[in-house]
Amino acid sequence: MLYQKYALSQSLVLRILEAITNKAKELEITVNAAVVDEGANLKAFIRMDEAPLLSGTIAQNKAYTAAAFGKPTHEWYPMIKEEPALLTGIVHTDRLVVFGGGIPLIYKGIIVGGIGVSGGTADQDVQCALSGLNVFEVDCQKEE
Repeated sequence: MLYQKYALSQSLVLRILEAITNKAKELEITVNAAVVDEGANLKAFIRMDEAPLLSGTIAQNKAYTAAAFGKPTHEWYPMIKEEPALLTGIVHTDRLVVFGGGIPLIYKGIIVGGIGVSGGTADQDVQCALSGLNVFEVDCQKEE
């Protein structure tokens, strides 16, 4: 049996990355930004000039975490901090990030991808990711 699914278009993903990097410029930081599809596969990635090299992998892992679990990465630590076994165990899960900068992309209750940003503080990364999310949400409203 076949089914239909929603998928992020290349043009939308590029507009998301543009919004993220514009917000980073406004904050006077340089970031790495990634967008993944519904299977948490990398759809697009950008490293701003002079952005930290190590942050590239972190941005991709934040996007992966957001898409794979459907939960913003900044919500993980508050959820597990009072659970010692979970706190010490789950952080060993490959590619799981438990600090800010990863935001799932959800359309009509369905996870269609994720955004990951790394290079600033966790709060700055979240602000940049939310700028990308705003572009996604505006685009989705046009579809309805």
